[in-house]
Amino acid sequence: MALVINDRVRETTSTAGSGTQTLGGAVDGFQTFAAGIGNDNTTYYAISLNSASEWEVGRGTLNSDSSTLARTEILQSSNSDNAVVFSAGAKEIFCTLPSEKALYLDASDDLANTGIITNTSVDASAAIAQTKLALDITNSEVNASAAIALSKLATVTASRVLESSGSGAVSASSVTSTTLGFVDPTSSIQTQLDTKTTPGFALAMAVAL
Repeated sequence: MALVINDRVRETTSTAGSGTQTLGGAVDGFQTFAAGIGNDNTTYYAISLNSASEWEVGRGTLNSDSSTLARTEILQSSNSDNAVVFSAGAKEIFCTLPSEKALYLDASDDLANTGIITNTSVDASAAIAQTKLALDITNSEVNASAAIALSKLATVTASRVLESSGSGAVSASSVTSTTLGFVDPTSSIQTQLDTKTTPGFALAMAVAL
């Protein structure tokens, strides 16, 4: 069983009530759920009875020969987002992509959906720019099993200390890893200078002053 979405999948149905829909064949110019989605698979659907202003959007499951579609999960509906008790009459049922399930780019070409991204792999050729980590991936959740390998991130200047800007963007600073090695960040700079100063150097400085 797989979740499948396809174009131009639309059939008629005359099933009334709140249960499984019996599919009645493709609307002219469209394909059946059997052809476009496949037996035993799930898909997002919409049902509409325009004459009674009854409609429903959800996730459905096809049976073994795609002759029926069970309304597995209701996402939106004319019945306060609950299962609609459809009136008698000819209806159309078709494959759709609910807005709450869609990932899309906004006017600034940023990913614009705050849902959970559960895919745990990134294509080998893909790279996520460092600046996108803090600024563009916000107010969203990452599945506990997901991970972004360091090799998938866009590269920055080698052997440099990373710093964050006032806006939260991460970039390479001018400080090298060698320079950082001279400093112990766990203690104060003055303490480290005092430790490294020899008695002879301290006496020479005292005389000079």
